[in-house]
Amino acid sequence: MTDGDRLIQMLATRSARRGQFTLASGRQSTLYIDARLTTMSPDGLSLIGPLALATLREASWEVDAVGGLTLGADPIAYAIAYASQIAGTPLRAFTVRKEAKEHGTKRVIEGPFQAGDRVAIIEDVITTGASALRAIDAVTAAGGKVVGVLALVDRQEGGREALEAAGQVVLALATAERIVAAMSRPVA
Repeated sequence: MTDGDRLIQMLATRSARRGQFTLASGRQSTLYIDARLTTMSPDGLSLIGPLALATLREASWEVDAVGGLTLGADPIAYAIAYASQIAGTPLRAFTVRKEAKEHGTKRVIEGPFQAGDRVAIIEDVITTGASALRAIDAVTAAGGKVVGVLALVDRQEGGREALEAAGQVVLALATAERIVAAMSRPVA
């Protein structure tokens, strides 16, 4: 079983649920993927970091930093940064707030992000693409250059297409289709 297959299985058993749900986008769905149940677990972090880093490298995305809209992107970005340090090719991680702080520096972007950085926007689950677009806007306004969007899961509900229409390249480690297929298979 490859690391990609292990990730699909982990998402299928831990993070995916059937029922009636209202998604963050406001859409109704019979599938809910709470990626945090995977991304915030030790074995999930140790799998996602190297797998995402390898995906960035295979795509030849020369980035200085990774990050996205809090909270979903945070553990993924941190796992990538940690894996990059171990691999000897350190990338910095950052967080994009949903709103600027009202105190202190009043930043929208937290962490070691720098103007001029080449950035991969990280997303846990893409549905409409709105969260990634919000992060892209914040990074661009702060002087960053967005190279593309790396998602843990593409729900395959139009978000990828919306991001591509906005000029972004989108990579995903998993799709809803593969996760649903794994939900119906017994664990090996």
